[in-house]
Amino acid sequence: MSNWIDIGPLSAIPVRGARKIQTAMGCVAVFRTAQDQVFALNNACPHKQGPLAEGIVHGKSVTCPLHNWVFDLETGQAQGADEGSVETFPARIDQGRVLLDATQLASRPAA
Repeated sequence: MSNWIDIGPLSAIPVRGARKIQTAMGCVAVFRTAQDQVFALNNACPHKQGPLAEGIVHGKSVTCPLHNWVFDLETGQAQGADEGSVETFPARIDQGRVLLDATQLASRPAA
């Protein structure tokens, strides 16, 4: 069962950009693609804990700003020669508002 929470308007997230959301269990990065799709991932890169919300969004990927690791926004998997993944969270748009699944956010381990 999902418990969707409204985190704000889609317009608050730049196109091909991200917004960092603070939760009780750590930070989540919410990304917006050029096609106005939204994805939510753990904000910390597994390599050196780089802030993914500050990364470059291209297609359905984000590049970590510290060491250029690239992650698939849909799966959280590292791409190319890099190994690892980041946790993903359900996100959707409803009437121009971005919603995150609070149930899954609450179940994540404490940061």
